[in-house]
Amino acid sequence: MSIKKKISQIALYIVLGLIAIYTVFPIYFLFVNSFKSQKEIVASPMALPKQWNLQYLQSAAEQINLLPSVVNTLFITIVSVALIVLVSALTAWMMVRNKSKGSNILFLVFTAAMLIPFQSVMYPLVSLMENMGLKNMGGLIIMYCGFGLSMTIFLYHGFFKGVPIALEEAAMIDGANIFQMFFRIVFPMVKPITVTAIITNAMWIWNDYLLPFLIIGNNDKKTLTLSLYYAKSLSGQYGNPWELIFPAVLICAVPILVVFIFLQKNIIEGIAAGAVKG
Repeated sequence: MSIKKKISQIALYIVLGLIAIYTVFPIYFLFVNSFKSQKEIVASPMALPKQWNLQYLQSAAEQINLLPSVVNTLFITIVSVALIVLVSALTAWMMVRNKSKGSNILFLVFTAAMLIPFQSVMYPLVSLMENMGLKNMGGLIIMYCGFGLSMTIFLYHGFFKGVPIALEEAAMIDGANIFQMFFRIVFPMVKPITVTAIITNAMWIWNDYLLPFLIIGNNDKKTLTLSLYYAKSLSGQYGNPWELIFPAVLICAVPILVVFIFLQKNIIEGIAAGAVKG
């Protein structure tokens, strides 16, 4: 290996190392300060805790009403993601197999919808949901489905182009109806993009604050992010109670962070494969 190539590799590793430190630093900062007292956080926010005290995590869990908030967030996430994946997969498959101008126009409409900022339609949608009596958990799920369809359909559309139509024709000859053909033959073949769609949409919905704030607000069915926002003990009158804020944020972030760490390979593979097939 030439000296020039070695220098290039060393420079690349240094740059990647700095990017990794920059990326991981907020997580480290949040983690170490979740086990400290207010006084210790103010005195040495960068240092490791002198004593790893789980009391602060327990107190934060009580303040954000952890169990009901997790159940609500989990229910909303699972139902929304299931509907997004099911509707997107069926829609994209039908558009790919039905090669007509209508299908092309519909695909362009879904693609263009990804470019519309949520803020531009936020208030009209909230007003519409209120008039329909859907400012509740059901209305929130409907809105998540609406906003999640465009990107997921775009990903599935590229993937379904790579599924041989001969397999579907063989299934029809064997007597399979359209639903059997899709769920038993076609859908299992696009597993990588399905995993990607599930993870990306679940991360977005789990961490979302704005839509639950607008639709659910301060009622009994709060998500984790709303519970964190509305917890009165986390907004002290005489300053911020960091000994509760840091562990509360850590509790909200850990579940989806763990899922991403273990499944990040599937995300990258799915998106890369979809881009190539598209």
